[in-house]
Amino acid sequence: MHPAFKTYDIRGRIGVDIDEAFAEALGHATVSVTGAATVVVGGDARETSPAFKAALAKGLADAGAKVFDIGFCGTEEIYFATEHLSCDAGIMVTASHNPINYNGMKLVGRGSAPLADHTFKAIGEAIGVRVEASKGTIEMADTRAAYVVRALSFAEGVKPLHIVANAGNGAAGPTFDAILEAMGEAVKVTRVHHEPDATFPNGIPNPLLPENHAATADVVRAEGADLGIAWDGDFDRCFFFDAEGEFVAGEYVVGLLAQATLALQPGAKIVHDPRVQWNTQALVAEAGGEAVVSRTGHALIKAKMREVDAAYGGEMSAHHYFRDFMYCDSGMIPWLLVVSWMSRTGKSLKDLIEGMRAAFPSSGEMNFRVEDATATMAAIEAKYSPGGEVDHLDGLSVAYSDWRFNLRKSNTEPLLRLNVETRADTDLLAEKVAELRAMIEG
Repeated sequence: MHPAFKTYDIRGRIGVDIDEAFAEALGHATVSVTGAATVVVGGDARETSPAFKAALAKGLADAGAKVFDIGFCGTEEIYFATEHLSCDAGIMVTASHNPINYNGMKLVGRGSAPLADHTFKAIGEAIGVRVEASKGTIEMADTRAAYVVRALSFAEGVKPLHIVANAGNGAAGPTFDAILEAMGEAVKVTRVHHEPDATFPNGIPNPLLPENHAATADVVRAEGADLGIAWDGDFDRCFFFDAEGEFVAGEYVVGLLAQATLALQPGAKIVHDPRVQWNTQALVAEAGGEAVVSRTGHALIKAKMREVDAAYGGEMSAHHYFRDFMYCDSGMIPWLLVVSWMSRTGKSLKDLIEGMRAAFPSSGEMNFRVEDATATMAAIEAKYSPGGEVDHLDGLSVAYSDWRFNLRKSNTEPLLRLNVETRADTDLLAEKVAELRAMIEG
């Protein structure tokens, strides 16, 4: 297996793990393994993305595929174009929020479904294998206008609002502008770090990091805006700030989007990850929906959504998936749903969220570097399983009547990831976080 192949996608250091020769070889391997006759490609704002995309397209075409190049875009535009153009596969050249010396690729199959694990691994093993075929073609395709129509199908009755939009100098700016232009006058926008810039003068866009919050939050407060939105590099994740500039944790955004979805699709199924779940489950039950838990990870969430025909799926890490968007994740649809829900309810984002925070306080995800993750998890399970409801769906979850935790191993590092939640008890939350921290660090 080539070292650039990770669990779900491809990423690596430019000139070390990944270069133009690799990109071209990936094109050959994708066609040889999948038999794809038509493939969509696109790329993000990284300096190397245009050259990698051209090499990738050449490899695909040399292997016999018809290639549609949609140019500079976000990952979700590849998802959309793959379905819209009825292609067999789609490949996005992006390193998302990885360091500036990285790049990578994200692959999907027909219908923008994730590739089966064995197919993805077979492509990795076929890197460097040349296939003999009649040469295919490469042509440019413009699918953004059609994508905007699909995205705006999620917006309903948006009233005048003032938004701060932070594209982080990544790929989000032009697509956001296209959506705003189609929306008309409903939304006032203050743009931050809006222009794509391969040098990332304001740092790599990863709004999940606390040190990156001020770039959006300070402008929300200064402008008196109704909310702030920030995206990562390929805008498949978006993050929210209320009118006071307070960051809205991902688990509460999942609950909010579940509410908004169920208002439009009563009785629908909602998929969520098991790291923090009580708030989502309570809101879904209250709205008359059905909550369905899935293991964490985009391929697993998408598979579960397809299995149960869920209308929406959400992860606390800010990946949000929609049945009416090929069961794929989007960083644009969430803010359209949020401003629609704010308009429908007449409530501010803070008003919509603060009841969730009070009812189900959450620790946020904490990462711990440990020498022996397996032994540490075994010790914690031995201590906490008596009297608790134990679940091994995704790592270790133990639930009591008034609090629960989830502890998972990282797929790529010697880390344990901990989340703790309670029922309306911040003191108990602090107590249990301290207790578990002492065990893990001890």
